[in-house]
Amino acid sequence: MTEKSGYTPTNYRTIRSRLAGVVVVPSAVLLVMWAVFSSYTLFDGFYLRSVASSVKDVTIPSVEAFVGLQKERQLSLVLLSEAGGAGTAELKRQQQVTDESVRKMKDAFAGLSDGSPQDVVDRITALTTVLDELPRQRAGVESRGADAQAVYSYYNSLVDAGVALFSRQARLVPDAEASQAGVGAVTIFQAADWMSRGATIGSRGLLNGTFAPAERVEFSRLFGAYHSSLDSTIPFALGQARQQYDTLRGGSEYRTLLDLEGRIINGDRGVTDQQWRAAAAPVHEDLVGIAVRQAEDAADLGLDKANSRVTAVVIGSLIALLAVVVGIVLALRISHRLVSKALVTRLTSLREDTLRLAQERLPHIVARLRGGEQVDVHRDMPPLDYGNDEIGQVADAFNTAQYTAVAAAVKETQAREGVNRVFLDIAHRNQGLVHRQLKILDKLEREEENPEQLDSLFQLDHLATRARRNAENLIILAGEQPGRQWRKPVRLSDVIRAAVAETEQYVRVKVNPAPDRALVGVAVADTIHLLAELVDNATAFSSPRSEVVIHSADAVPHGIVIEIEDHGLGLTQEERLQANAKLSNPPDFETMAFRGESRLGLFVVARLAARRGIKVELRDSPYGGTVALCVLPPNIVAPRTTAADISETTQMPVRSFHDERHGHVDAHPVPVTPEGLAALHAGLNSLASADVSKADAPVDEPTPAPPPPDGKAPLPRRKKRQNLAPQLVQSSEEPPRAEPVSSDRPAERIRDGLAAFQRGTRDARLTDDWRSEGAPSS
Repeated sequence: MTEKSGYTPTNYRTIRSRLAGVVVVPSAVLLVMWAVFSSYTLFDGFYLRSVASSVKDVTIPSVEAFVGLQKERQLSLVLLSEAGGAGTAELKRQQQVTDESVRKMKDAFAGLSDGSPQDVVDRITALTTVLDELPRQRAGVESRGADAQAVYSYYNSLVDAGVALFSRQARLVPDAEASQAGVGAVTIFQAADWMSRGATIGSRGLLNGTFAPAERVEFSRLFGAYHSSLDSTIPFALGQARQQYDTLRGGSEYRTLLDLEGRIINGDRGVTDQQWRAAAAPVHEDLVGIAVRQAEDAADLGLDKANSRVTAVVIGSLIALLAVVVGIVLALRISHRLVSKALVTRLTSLREDTLRLAQERLPHIVARLRGGEQVDVHRDMPPLDYGNDEIGQVADAFNTAQYTAVAAAVKETQAREGVNRVFLDIAHRNQGLVHRQLKILDKLEREEENPEQLDSLFQLDHLATRARRNAENLIILAGEQPGRQWRKPVRLSDVIRAAVAETEQYVRVKVNPAPDRALVGVAVADTIHLLAELVDNATAFSSPRSEVVIHSADAVPHGIVIEIEDHGLGLTQEERLQANAKLSNPPDFETMAFRGESRLGLFVVARLAARRGIKVELRDSPYGGTVALCVLPPNIVAPRTTAADISETTQMPVRSFHDERHGHVDAHPVPVTPEGLAALHAGLNSLASADVSKADAPVDEPTPAPPPPDGKAPLPRRKKRQNLAPQLVQSSEEPPRAEPVSSDRPAERIRDGLAAFQRGTRDARLTDDWRSEGAPSS
């Protein structure tokens, strides 16, 4: 069916959720983009702050260390000069200062290496490697065996490694202005180093009394390079550094240094080392101070930029987030309004209307149709009107479907009414025929004296009774109530025995003593029918040699409990649950017919139980088999005062019951009156005397009464001890004699007993008063 219609079941979401998804998905994408952008910008700000902070933390100890190395370089070359023997103590003091500065620089490098890029770490490693050579170079200087040019080149390589590290670190700053300021600080420091190198060469040449040509060229190059570097860098330096440089150039020390530079370059031998060092040292310190100031200001600028960027990112992110959230909320509200007004509200209304029609109006109309009422579909089930758009088309389709359903219900009701009429017609015809048959059989039973013929008539009577129950089953299936009714209460024992009499295998049923209670007349027929069906099921689904036992008990205030127990194979748990569900909630007959159910007895029991409020439940018997538990409600039980008044209680036609002494007895219905009771007891005594006479057991023979005037045989009279067993009639002096007891009961004895019972009860039977009580109502 799915392939033909082209419909594939899919778990579609609601329209509201799908339209909300159309709005939410772009909003979610926007939120993701906002998160990525904000995270990147925020990370950039924190990174700028980290780099600027690291530059500031490393710059001061590093500059101090490199300034110390520059001074140590100058003193080492002075010591290696021809007249430098007196500078050993000063060099020792400078080395101690340099060692302390280098230790602080290495500590700063240790913290910097953890979060720095790899190229910065490589430059730190290169600088550390060069610093490891410092003790060996110092030892060569102290022994005066080191080459001056080699020592000079070594110290230059140390400073060059530091300048390369500072330059790379300054270029890592993300902010361009802060990075440029950091690079300017490195350039100023490098210019100061060039000035220091020139001062070192100048001191060496002045101490030696002459400059080698290479030294003079190097001296001139270094001083020209540092002046050129400062002239190109200072104009772009930060304010304080530029101001300090202007102050330096306006000072006398700087002018003196420029004068001495020119004189040395021009070969003036009047310049002494003391003059040169006194002029060069302050200027070098001022240049280093300008470089440090530029580096600190660059770091502060980077920190300010980082903080400003972080603040701007946070504020901007919050504003962007607020804008995104507001946009999402507005979009959802707009879509919600659109969906609610244009779609969801109408669809919800259509759903409620269709459910109301499907769950309330349509079942009500179908119920009215089944009840035989005339229905105006357009008035009682007006069509749904939702316009001409897609929703309106859905409503029109549902209108067509419900009209089709009503039309099908009408046809079904008509067909059901026809079937019911057929059922009722057949049932009533059969019921009338059976009723006439029972009247004829009753007349024949009263007139027949031959035991064999009487037994056959009883069998026909029993079959006719079963046929009457089958006709009543048809009436119950058709939804109506059978015609048999009683006006007065009927004893419970009579009701149970009447139910047993309507079963096929009644000889297997044992009825235990019942409570002295009665049922109201209106419930007697249904209760007899219900019990008969249950007893019939118990005998049908158990072994033919097993016994079906009926127990009953007075369970006030819940009513009367009747148990019908068989010893068959029983039911599985699933079958028992299904049967109990059917008994507690009887299904429609057409439903059972559609399922192919063949156990119509349970269906009839369920219908009768529901009609009279009787609770019926199947349980497992502890001895094997099934127990049918019936609870008769108090509303169908007659009050005790009524039950105790035997004259006000109608006795049922009793056709079979069990007696533990004499076995099965077939009796004809006897109205409960004093005369009837006498006749019943006389008949039973006659049966008992017949049994005893066949066994040659009784001592006293029964003496028949004189024949009545009408010439018929008189009723048998009971004599003392005539019903005792042979063992009990022996004298007390005689020892008891054991005799075998045979369970066989010849047919001749039964026929004689039945004949005696018939003769004893025939004259005591009243007219057809009991049939006027229990005859089917037309």
